[in-house]
Amino acid sequence: MIPEDPSPIRREGPIRDILAGAPAWLSGGGQHADVVLSSRVRLARNIAGFNFVARSDSQERIAVLNLVRKNLTKSGIVSEDGKGSCWLDVAGLDGYSREALTERQIISRQHAKGQRIADIEGGKDPRAVIVFRPGERVSIMVNEEDHLRMHAIQPGLMLQEALAEISKVDDQIENSLEYAFSSRFGYLTACPTNVGTGLRVSVMMHLPALRILGEIEKVKRASSDMSLALRGFWGEGSEADGDFYQLSNQTTLGKSEEILLSELQGSIVPRVIEFERKAREKLLNQRRMFTEDLVYRSLGVLTHARRLTAPEAMTRLSEIRLGAALGLLQSPDTETINRLLLLVHPAHLQHATGRMLPPGERKNARATLMREMLG
Repeated sequence: MIPEDPSPIRREGPIRDILAGAPAWLSGGGQHADVVLSSRVRLARNIAGFNFVARSDSQERIAVLNLVRKNLTKSGIVSEDGKGSCWLDVAGLDGYSREALTERQIISRQHAKGQRIADIEGGKDPRAVIVFRPGERVSIMVNEEDHLRMHAIQPGLMLQEALAEISKVDDQIENSLEYAFSSRFGYLTACPTNVGTGLRVSVMMHLPALRILGEIEKVKRASSDMSLALRGFWGEGSEADGDFYQLSNQTTLGKSEEILLSELQGSIVPRVIEFERKAREKLLNQRRMFTEDLVYRSLGVLTHARRLTAPEAMTRLSEIRLGAALGLLQSPDTETINRLLLLVHPAHLQHATGRMLPPGERKNARATLMREMLG
C-alpha cells in the first residue's frame, strides 16, 4: 500500500528515470492499435539445483538472487552502470515505488507484495526485477512464482516481435545459467499449466463496443472453449477496467511456441478484432446519437469534473478512446489517452503532482490532471 503522506516525493536513480517517461507499449503504435493496446510474451524458467520459490527458504532465495545477478551482470544482460538495464531490489523499495512498477506492468501484484517465508518476518521476501531501458520492453522478475519470469511487451499486435525479443534474452541467460529442464516434459515450472515451453502469450484488447452491445460474454465463452483466458486490465483476478481485457493461453504443455503464437496472432485475435470493429460500425451506423452522446458526455466529465475516482476515469477514458477510433474526436489523440490510462493510478498520479496524497485528495488531483491534459 502507498503511505498517506502529504510530503513531497523525492525519488532518485532508476525509479525516477523510469517514471520520467511513458512505457513503449502505451505509444499507440503497432498493428491494429485501435483495438489492441499491447502484446506480451512471458517465459517462466527455474534454475537447476534449487527448490522452486514456494518451497525454498530465505537463504536459498538469496542464493538464487546472487547467482542470477552475478551471471547476468557478467554476461552483460544487467548493465553495471544501470543505464541500459537496471537491477532493482524489490524487497528494498518503498510501497510507492513498488506500486509504480506494478502500474507499469513491470512487476506483478504478487511480486510487489512478496510471498510468505517461514524464517522471515516483516515481508522482506528476497526478490528483484531487471528493467530494460528505454521503453521497458523487457523486464525479468527474480523469485516471483518461478526463479525467472521474463516479459517482453510491444505496442499493438506484435507478438512475433515480442517473442523474438524475449527469446534472444532467454538464449543469453541459458548460456550462463542451467535451467531446470526435462527431456520428457520440457521446462519445469512451479505451476503445472506452465510446464513445457513455459510460454504465456497475452494481448491487451480494448473492447468497449462488444460490452456496450452485450456481446462480451460471447467472447468470454468462446475463449474458454478454446482454452484461453479473458481477464481484466491487471491480469488474473482483476476486472476489466475501462473495457480493457487480456486474452491469453492457459496451458503450454504439448504445444510449441510457434503453434501457440500462430493460434493467437494468426486466428483468434484477428477474429476478436473483427467482432469489435463490426460492433463499433453498428454503434456508429445504427446508434449514432447514443454513441456521440456517450463519447462527448465522457469528454465533458473529464474536462470539467472536480473529483474523479480511478475506475470512473478509466471508464471515461475508454469511451473517448472509442470516440477517437470512430473519428468522432480529433483531439485528444490515442497516445495521449493511453498515457492517461496510466497516470490515473495512484503512484503515477502522485508522481505527476509531485506529492504523496491521501485518497480523498487523489480524486481532486486526478480531476485536475484530466482538465490540464484534455482541456
